[in-house]
Amino acid sequence: MKKFTEIFKSNLLKNTLNNIIEFVKDIPVVSKWLILSVDIVLCIVSFFITYAVTININPQDFFQHFAIKMLVVLAVTITFSFIFKVHNGILRYSTYRDIFFLGISLFLANSILTIINLIYEHYSGDVSLPPLSFFINFVFTFNAMFFFRMIVRLIFDLTKNSYSKKNKNAVLIYGVSPTSIGIAKMIEADEYSPYYVSGFISSNEDFTRSKILRQPVIFKEHFYKNPKKINNIKSIIINPQEIDMAEKRVLSEICFEEHIELLTVPSVDAWNIRDIKKLNIEDLLGRDTIKINTQLISENLNEKVVLVTGAAGSIGSEIARQLCSFDIKMLICCDVAETPLHNLTLELKEKFPKVNFVSQIADVRNWTAMKEVFEKYHPQYIYHAAAYKHVPMMENHPKEAVRTNVKGTKIVADLAFEYNAECFVMISTDKAVNPSNVMGASKRIAEIYIRILSQRVAKKQGTTRYIITRFGNVLGSNGSVVPLFTEQIKNGGPLTVTHPEIIRYFMTIPEACSLVLDAGHLGKGGEIFLFDMGEPVKIKDMAEDMIRLMGYEPYKDINIIFSGLRPGEKLYEELLYNRDDAKYTENKKIIIDKVKIHDETIVLPKIDSLFNIAEIGNNLDVVKIMKSIVPEFKSQCSEFETLDKK
Repeated sequence: MKKFTEIFKSNLLKNTLNNIIEFVKDIPVVSKWLILSVDIVLCIVSFFITYAVTININPQDFFQHFAIKMLVVLAVTITFSFIFKVHNGILRYSTYRDIFFLGISLFLANSILTIINLIYEHYSGDVSLPPLSFFINFVFTFNAMFFFRMIVRLIFDLTKNSYSKKNKNAVLIYGVSPTSIGIAKMIEADEYSPYYVSGFISSNEDFTRSKILRQPVIFKEHFYKNPKKINNIKSIIINPQEIDMAEKRVLSEICFEEHIELLTVPSVDAWNIRDIKKLNIEDLLGRDTIKINTQLISENLNEKVVLVTGAAGSIGSEIARQLCSFDIKMLICCDVAETPLHNLTLELKEKFPKVNFVSQIADVRNWTAMKEVFEKYHPQYIYHAAAYKHVPMMENHPKEAVRTNVKGTKIVADLAFEYNAECFVMISTDKAVNPSNVMGASKRIAEIYIRILSQRVAKKQGTTRYIITRFGNVLGSNGSVVPLFTEQIKNGGPLTVTHPEIIRYFMTIPEACSLVLDAGHLGKGGEIFLFDMGEPVKIKDMAEDMIRLMGYEPYKDINIIFSGLRPGEKLYEELLYNRDDAKYTENKKIIIDKVKIHDETIVLPKIDSLFNIAEIGNNLDVVKIMKSIVPEFKSQCSEFETLDKK
């Protein structure tokens, strides 16, 4: 006994088991002819037992009678097996569907054998086998073949699980809905998946008395109180459809504290194991992703010539990508930045080879260059994304803000009017509402001019629909806080936040571009569209979340410092001038801001004067005229505050 215990404790047994697992794992797919051979043996044995228990015959004559009938049974059974292809499946991946067709095959075979037996008895006068015999034979044969398949699958499942657990990370699945269970099944079915399912987390305590896929269900409150109780858990996979934002934040904090990786899956309409990814900052926005109706957009853009200005930027390039999924006639990507436009050209030609695509280097501030574009291509839809957007930079360069954001917009919009384009969509910003900086004021003046053009169209002076879209801060766009914070974390910190109480509305790049495309479909002309982006996010909280998501502890591993508000920056942004006047569209997440249209006889001379001063005057003179056009423009943390006092 002592010697046996020593052998058990030694590595001999462990190595033997590992060798068996390796051997079984490397067994190739078994030929269907071998499966057929085993099934023939099982069929003979089953019929032998049936024959022995249902017929009373002299032992000397038993095998002679049995052999003849056995040949008939085999012929009929094998024929139906080939009809239903019961040997074509791979046994280690057998499913209930395979078992169903096996049962149908055997049932029909034994039904035919019963009929043959009755016909034989009728014409020979000899009682061959009782009618019940073939039902008994069906039961014996089906159970034998079913048991054989299940044994093979069980061996391979146990082998796969034993082998995979050495090389894969244990994960918990958050949720017990059919979708979450489907995610678990896909993980288990994929032998190349880096995970294996070790259990489920449920918000319903009743489920914890059961097992799913042979794995335990853990009540979420029990897990939150003692996550260490679940041994060896490396990751948790969440299904976004089953967890709200508050719960996601709680779970992310616990996972960070316990060094558990938090993973998420995209929309489950069409995904695979490779789509499982780490939770990122976009997943903690505080609201669900906004969806739009792409079918209606597709119908609107069908066979249209589309122009995107500022196409090489983060927003313009994403608009171009989304447009390539529609049946447009031609896509013209226009930008003044040569290298980014070249890179976009290579990307779109590779990903969308069937799209009729044109790259056009042209400056929106240059009337002649833009007129050549309109004269050559006659675009029907224009998405105007070209703009300067960085607040501190424009605070130092008001003339450039006017030249690009105001004059550039006016040139493209006027050409759209002249060439009778169907739709012009301008991309604006929430900083245009009660602006506190030059950039926001320049975008507000551009908005005012676009609304004046829409008023002319309403008076039957033109046909173009002029539409404005307002964005909040766009996550991941060039110069946004996410790339900045990511780089600062990689460099060991600190993260720089201007003020501990500063808050912003955020949206993702795909959301922003979807708003632009949907506005082109929804707009009748003159509207200002914006997303209902939920509650604003505190930048300090976002910085802390990003530090945790990258595996560090805020203020301990990576510090956060507060540098003070920058020129033109305010603590909060506004989306609407008056929320009470706002109107919701058929998509409840898209709002129309109702703002009065200015008197063009008063505004247009001021805009012309602004352009002149931007060429020959100084910064103070430029900003002074901007404030006269937009009286609500009150500078903050800026040298231009003196103009407000005067």
